[in-house]
Amino acid sequence: MRPPPQPADAELPRGSGESIVSRPPSVISHGVGLSGLLGLGLALLWLRSVDLSLMTQWLLCLAAVAVPMAAYSLLVDRVHRRQSTGLDWTAPRPLAETLATTRVKLAGLTVTWAGIALVYFAVTYYERDEFNDYFAILTAIWLPLALAAAIYVFQVDRHARDPRDELWHFGRLILGDWAKADKAKVRHHLQSWAIKGFFLAFTASLMPSHVQAVVAYDVSQLLQNPIVTVVFVFNLLFLIDVTFGTVGYAATLRPLDTHIRSANPLLLGWVAALICYPPFILMGYGGPLDYRQGTQDWAAWMQGSELALWLWSGLLSAVLALYAWATVIFGLRFSNLTHRGIITNGPYRFFRHPAYLAKNLFWWLVFLPFLPLGDTAQAVQNCLLLLSVNLIYWLRAHTEERHLREDPVYCAYLAWMAEHGLLERLGRRLFGARPRTPMSPGTS
Repeated sequence: MRPPPQPADAELPRGSGESIVSRPPSVISHGVGLSGLLGLGLALLWLRSVDLSLMTQWLLCLAAVAVPMAAYSLLVDRVHRRQSTGLDWTAPRPLAETLATTRVKLAGLTVTWAGIALVYFAVTYYERDEFNDYFAILTAIWLPLALAAAIYVFQVDRHARDPRDELWHFGRLILGDWAKADKAKVRHHLQSWAIKGFFLAFTASLMPSHVQAVVAYDVSQLLQNPIVTVVFVFNLLFLIDVTFGTVGYAATLRPLDTHIRSANPLLLGWVAALICYPPFILMGYGGPLDYRQGTQDWAAWMQGSELALWLWSGLLSAVLALYAWATVIFGLRFSNLTHRGIITNGPYRFFRHPAYLAKNLFWWLVFLPFLPLGDTAQAVQNCLLLLSVNLIYWLRAHTEERHLREDPVYCAYLAWMAEHGLLERLGRRLFGARPRTPMSPGTS
């Protein structure tokens, strides 16, 4: 029997002085994301023919994405046998030892979940209507979820090479054994669950409206009108993005090799990320970086020319498709502010940060802030504000790279991209710049 394929983060890069002639292998194959995309497409087609509640519809969409991706990962890629999972299925630990560590971890997990629930309860932002379905589902499944979590923790502990992970150290802290609790691992545990609790609620809250828009869409209108058509395309692509995102935040599981290796340790990285999302968002409507003041969008500027509307809507759809593709290629691993394995295929073969590139370009193309609507000063101000938003996303990209450079595979990827990335190659053509040698792991 041939050995199972290993992920990129289990391999070492070439020496820093060598030219990177081959792209480092990706931690995830194309088949994972494609299987989830196929599952979502089939689910949406079926949902159009049945009468189900909106909550049931988006739950089925989540399952249609998660189940095929998990099955492909286990049956085709055999991710559960990778060294990076930290599991050894051939040598289960003694039952007594397993029960001892499981007890500690379940104490830590109980307090972790209680803490997240307390935040959801105390923060008034989560009283908004868009979170109703999310909390209704959590309320309905908490008991079976708790039982499943206990079984999962026990089984993972039974086969863990080192069962004293971040959750165990947090459990020791909760049980009062401060001396045995590694504070760095406790901090990593809290950071990881803060990321999951915050972003899982956000992505899940966006799903129902996009599911409803796609399922209820009148397909007879497709391609009849550029505006109506592009609105459907936008809803479909955003639905793909938030569905894969929701699955990604929920599926941090060692047997799937999708666990969090590390959370971003940089305060600037956390600040730059959080101010892009509510309730901390700065660039929302009426916010200090709202670049849409006194503007009209692309459709208003091009009204009267159907050709221009079709061409521009096609351009916007292509940019947004790149954004969705950058999420789909993550498969079960999508997450902000974390390292869950290095991805080098899909759009990451061409751009280091395809999602950020697409998102920022999309805003310029949709709102056209540089076109004055009777007030040139307002147009200049809007451009400066959008450039400030672009700078925030550059900071996100920069701090993410500083974090991921701790992994030598990412350094190898940066070296390969310096020679083969589309933007890097374009820069050499325009400015004659040579490939930049990537920083060594641990440097900034």
